[in-house]
Amino acid sequence: MRTVVLGVGNLIMGDEGAGVRCVERLEAAGTLPAGVVVIDGGTSTHELLGDLEDLDLLVIVDAVATGGAPGSLVRLEDDHIPAAFSNKLSPHQHGINDLLAALRLLGRAPKRVVLHGITPAVIALGLELSPAVDAALPALAARVVAEVAGTAAS
Repeated sequence: MRTVVLGVGNLIMGDEGAGVRCVERLEAAGTLPAGVVVIDGGTSTHELLGDLEDLDLLVIVDAVATGGAPGSLVRLEDDHIPAAFSNKLSPHQHGINDLLAALRLLGRAPKRVVLHGITPAVIALGLELSPAVDAALPALAARVVAEVAGTAAS
């Protein structure tokens, strides 16, 4: 099974970098099953096209404006994902929707796409995560591990 965990976000914009911070921690901890590819996508979009073609599972990890409390977690799958980016935090989120659409157009879309998101508290110039998001990052990482291990609740 070809699986990619893609962390996206801007590391210099506080909580906007939570997706990248999460995948950095996952990679350092070595808790993902063997064969899972981890990609730090940063703010890239179409540069990732070749890396995301014909996957069985793509797990995107990102900060998502849900309207919930800072640090709250969200899981969306397939057609529900574009709605998560209707309140964009940064231009990369628009690009992620375009990237997924391009993969579908090419007939090379992942069989399943799941977004694991975290609600940000602070989107402003800075390298640190807010206390609420930093405290919730282990739970977000655990959800990602469960997803790729096939034990996540839908």
